[in-house]
Amino acid sequence: MKFDIAVILINYNSSTHSIHCVRSILEKTSSTLNYQIIITDNCSEKEDYDKLKQFCDTSNIPNLELHRNPINSGFGGGNMYGVQFASSHYLAFLNNDTLLKNDCLSLLKNALEKNTSIGIAGAQAYKENGDFMISLDHFASPTREIIGRNFLEFIDPKKHPKRKKKYANPIRADFIPGSFMFVRSSDFADVGGFDTNIFLYYEETDLCIRLSKKGKFAYLIPEAEFIHFHGASTEKSIAIKKELKISLLYVIRKHYGFIGYATVSLFLITKYFFSSILKPKNWSLFYLLLCGAPLSKSLKKKQKTVVL
Repeated sequence: MKFDIAVILINYNSSTHSIHCVRSILEKTSSTLNYQIIITDNCSEKEDYDKLKQFCDTSNIPNLELHRNPINSGFGGGNMYGVQFASSHYLAFLNNDTLLKNDCLSLLKNALEKNTSIGIAGAQAYKENGDFMISLDHFASPTREIIGRNFLEFIDPKKHPKRKKKYANPIRADFIPGSFMFVRSSDFADVGGFDTNIFLYYEETDLCIRLSKKGKFAYLIPEAEFIHFHGASTEKSIAIKKELKISLLYVIRKHYGFIGYATVSLFLITKYFFSSILKPKNWSLFYLLLCGAPLSKSLKKKQKTVVL
């Protein structure tokens, strides 16, 4: 049986969020839509996994699956682990720290059916208190990293729409955030899915760049709305800051070559050298950049397999 949509969530020590997210999908999604929900548990602590498993086993929710990954493979890897269990025309990658405000799945599906140039679509995000959240962005590039987003929006507003503006109609952007991504299964497979070399951050940038090279572009569909408890499953730390820079420089080198990579790397080394003088905790980040921020220093390399 092939479903209309496979909704894929990742759980990592945040089962309460996952349970609330699943319930919001059931509450807001049209009963006429044929969909499955696939949860990848990314090697959570046993107590958290057991809580989620009990919910899945006792809730009697049709087409809900929970699969335990024996290793924390990060965002892209966790989603790719879930994709193998999907049998659908569309894939919806949804952060577990989200709640749907309306029938997002139907709205995004309709948008892709009406416009074949849409390769990946996102919904408009809001904070828990109802405040607007940025839901589109510009590609990570040497220009963006050095000159900044605001300058890009000033010199070419058509190509770089304002991120902090609330839109009423669908709008094309470079990419939409990874908290909610809706894509045709065929397009996702055509570009090879997520790059699992990336453990955390910039996966959506990389995916959208590869889709755009195939003539499939990212769009924000503001009619579809959801709440995002931003960062609820990822604690901020110097390790996370390091991971951001490792992923950024990997994506820059992949898509802009060595010169682009070297330019951004030199810029960041200079920036964090002076930053470290005022904030000594940044010295380790500066040293990482000085070493080239290689993938070998990623948190991915520190994950351990567990026996299930």
